[in-house]
Amino acid sequence: MIPFRNSLPYDIQMNEVYASACPFCGEAHVRLPLKPAEVRDLRGGLMKRLIVFPCCRTRLQLVDADDDYLLADRALRPD
Repeated sequence: MIPFRNSLPYDIQMNEVYASACPFCGEAHVRLPLKPAEVRDLRGGLMKRLIVFPCCRTRLQLVDADDDYLLADRALRPD
């Protein structure tokens, strides 16, 4: 089960992965440097992926995913 405080909701549109908002700077509808195939590879925790948000250049290590959320290695939301 993905801890809610470490989760980032995402959506796939037109073969691009989007976050509804950047957890660091608050920018809305951010396109992530991630392909849908890479999201599938993250499922189950078999692969990790470092991404850099294009809006604020903050790094984030993704460690898992499900159909709605990406799981990071650190908290992205308050408890």
